[in-house]
Amino acid sequence: MTTQESLNHTLRLLRRERQADLEYYRQKVLLKSLHQRVQEGTTWYPVRLKSDYIGTSERLVVELERNNHLEQPHAFQAGKSVSLFSNASGKPGKEHVNGVINYVCDNSMVVTLQGDEFPDWIDDGQLGVDVMFDEMSYREMESAMRAVIKAEGSRIADFREMLLGTASPAPSLYSDPPDSPALNNSQLAALRLALGTQDIAFIHGPPGTGKTTTLVDAIAGAIREEKQVLVTAPSNAAVDLLADKLSEKGLTVLRIGHPARVTEASLDKTLDARITGHPHYAELRSLRKRMEHLKSMALKYKRNFGYAEREQRRMLMQESKAIKADADLLEFHIVNDLLQRAEVICCTLVGCSHPVLRGRKYKTAFIDEAGQALEPASWIPLLRCERAIFAGDHQQLPPTIKSNEAARDGLAVTLFEKGIKNHPAKSSMLQVQYRMNEAIMGFSSGYFYNGKLVAHDSVRASLLGPHQSPVEFIDTAGCGFSESQDPETLSRFNEEEAHLLIRTVEKLIEDVGTESCLQESITMGIITPYRSQVDLLHKLAEQSAVLEPLHKLVTINTVDAFQGQERDVIAITFVRSNDKAEVGFLADIRRTNVAMTRAKKKLIMIGDSATLGAYPFYVQLLEYVQKGNYYRSAFESHGS
Repeated sequence: MTTQESLNHTLRLLRRERQADLEYYRQKVLLKSLHQRVQEGTTWYPVRLKSDYIGTSERLVVELERNNHLEQPHAFQAGKSVSLFSNASGKPGKEHVNGVINYVCDNSMVVTLQGDEFPDWIDDGQLGVDVMFDEMSYREMESAMRAVIKAEGSRIADFREMLLGTASPAPSLYSDPPDSPALNNSQLAALRLALGTQDIAFIHGPPGTGKTTTLVDAIAGAIREEKQVLVTAPSNAAVDLLADKLSEKGLTVLRIGHPARVTEASLDKTLDARITGHPHYAELRSLRKRMEHLKSMALKYKRNFGYAEREQRRMLMQESKAIKADADLLEFHIVNDLLQRAEVICCTLVGCSHPVLRGRKYKTAFIDEAGQALEPASWIPLLRCERAIFAGDHQQLPPTIKSNEAARDGLAVTLFEKGIKNHPAKSSMLQVQYRMNEAIMGFSSGYFYNGKLVAHDSVRASLLGPHQSPVEFIDTAGCGFSESQDPETLSRFNEEEAHLLIRTVEKLIEDVGTESCLQESITMGIITPYRSQVDLLHKLAEQSAVLEPLHKLVTINTVDAFQGQERDVIAITFVRSNDKAEVGFLADIRRTNVAMTRAKKKLIMIGDSATLGAYPFYVQLLEYVQKGNYYRSAFESHGS
C-alpha cells in the first residue's frame, strides 16, 4: 500500500466509526422515549434551574439539579456537548439550546450555553438535558486526513512518508541536554533524543516511569531554543495535567479550548480568562455594553411606526454594528497579543483546529498520550509544525472505538505505534519505574517491555506490611463461580467472584488494621473490565461494615477510569468463567496490563484459570504467579 492508499483506508475506517458512533447515539438517544432515555442515563429529566449567571468571558452558564436522584450510571461528564430543553410548551424538543458541560457532581450539573442571551423559556420549568452527538471532532479529523492525503512537497508530506512510508528521518543534531539532575539515565536519553531530532521522536513511557516529568523537561528545553511550542493530547484531562505542570515550572501557558472543558485548576490559563485579565479588556467590555445598549434601544421600536422612527432605528442599528466591528477588532488584537506572549500553547488534538490558531505554525509540536490517540486526530497538530515529539505507551489503553469492525481493520493502531515500529532508532524507552514493588512489575516488564523495566530502590521492596505478599492470584477454577450476563446491557458479571473479592479485601483490611489504613491513608482500587460487575461491587461494598469507614479511600471502577492513576492496593476481578473458555474483553491484554500496573504495594487478582488458561497471555501470567508462590485456589483461600 502507498501512503495515500493507507490514509484512504484509515479515512474509510474513520467514516465507519462515525457511523457506528452515530448509530449508537441514535439507538441510545434519538429513538428512545423520554422515559427510556432517563432510565438509561442519556437524559436528565426533570431538572430544576438552581441558578443562571454570566461566567468567564461573558458566557452564559446555568446550574441544574436533577429531581429524581437516580443512582444508575449516566453518560454525562465534563466537556460533553448537551442540549438543554423545555417541555413546557407541550411540544417535546421544540424549545432547546445547545451547550457544553462544565462539571457534573452527584445530582448537579453546570452547563455553559451557546448564544448571546438566556432563552425566554428557561424559567417555564419542565427542563431536561440530552447528551448530543459530537459531529465537530469527526469533521476536523476528516479535514486533516484529506489535507495529508493531498499534500505534495510540504512538511506534512514529509511526515506522511516518514510515519507511514519508507522515508528516513534526518539524523539527530544531538547536543548536551540542559542540566536536569532529577532525571535518571533513561530519562536523559529520551530528553536528548527529543531535543536533538529534526523530524520525529518517540518517548515510550511504561507505567510509573516518569513520562510526564521527562516530557515537561523536554518542552522546557525546546522553549529555551524556540520561545514557543504547541503541546497537545487526545483528552482534556491529559492537556490540563500538562498545562498545570508547565505552569508550575514558571512557563507562560495559554490553554485553548472551551472553558467548560477545562478543569478548575486550569481555568486561569484559558484564553477566555486571559482576555478578561488583559489591560485592554475594560475598553472591550465598555464597547460591548454600548453595542448592546444601542441594539436594545433600536429593538424597542414596534412594527407600526413612521418614517422618523424607522430612520432612528436604522441609525441605532448602524451605530451598534460599527461599535461591534470596533469591539471585534480590539478582541482580535487582544487575542493576538496573548498568543504572541505565550510560551506554551496547550490544547487537545482536535482543539488544534481552533479558529484562533488558524494559519499559525510552530517549530515543535508535542503529542502526549499518543498511544491513546486515533491516527486521524494525531495528524491535526502535525499540520502546524516542523517537527513532532510523541509521548505515550502503546502497551497501555488503546483509543476508544465504537466500531469493532473499524478497530479490527486497523483504526485501533495509532500513529505512535506505527512510527515506533517504522523507526525504532527514533524511540527511547524510559526504564526505571517509581511506582511498584518489583514483583508487581515483574510480569508486565517481561511480557510487554522485553524485561527492561527496573524498580527504583524507593519502591523495589515496598509492602503493605511485613507479612503481606506483594502479589496474590486466587483461582476460582472448579468452584462453580459461573459468569452471568445482564439481559439489557449485555455486560457480564460474576456474583460469587464479586463476593469473594469483597471478602478478600475485608480480610486484608482486618490484617493491616482499619486504624492503620486510615492513619496511613492506604488507597485501594477495585478494578473489573465489566460495567455490570462494577455496579454489583458498589452494592456489596456499601453493605460491608469493614469497608464503610474507608469508603473515601476505596475506588471501584472499570480499567479505563484508572488510566494514569495509582493505588497502594489494586484488586482485580476478571469475571469470565464459562465452559467454552471465552475471555471476551479480556483478550485486550493491554487493558489487563493497565489494571495490574496501577498497584504500588499489593496486587490481588481473582479469576478462573480454566477459562483464562485458554488464552496464551493468561497462561504466562498463571505461570508467573505459580513460580513466585503467589498462587492459591479459592477452595483453600476461603473454603468456597
